[in-house]
Amino acid sequence: MPSFDIVSKVDAQTLDNAINNAKKEILNRFDFNGSKSTIDLDKKTNVVTIVTEDDMRLKAIEGSIISRMMKQNLDPKSLNFGDEHQASGNMIRKEISIKEGLDKEAAKKVVAKIKASGLKVQPSIMDDQVRVTAKKIDDLQEVINLCRNEDFGQPLQYINMRN
Repeated sequence: MPSFDIVSKVDAQTLDNAINNAKKEILNRFDFNGSKSTIDLDKKTNVVTIVTEDDMRLKAIEGSIISRMMKQNLDPKSLNFGDEHQASGNMIRKEISIKEGLDKEAAKKVVAKIKASGLKVQPSIMDDQVRVTAKKIDDLQEVINLCRNEDFGQPLQYINMRN
């Protein structure tokens, strides 16, 4: 039976390129001249750590990261902005985690939306992805169109289309 998987993944190399481009942009900006601002990406945990002097610079760095991600065709919905914390001295630290995989709530929303559509498909949650099977490949393509038009709070990719 034809099937495909609905997942939420971020390409690690593209993310690294976007973060590096944001670093370069911040270093070259006039309003960051003499600033001790840093942007670090931990590739193992997929967490971006920002350390800067004040709230205005923090917002500018966040905006730069989002714009660079969009230019690299990454969806900024995959960013999970944490709380601001005081670092040493008068510095502010903020951690941004990258969402990988569908969490349980988003997967349940996807399955509920597919079942409510009335299409003859069988969605099932498998760990951090949703597998959809059907008798006809046209039904699977309708499910993809249905999910693209809906916002589930995370970017979705459609992989492993099988006949």
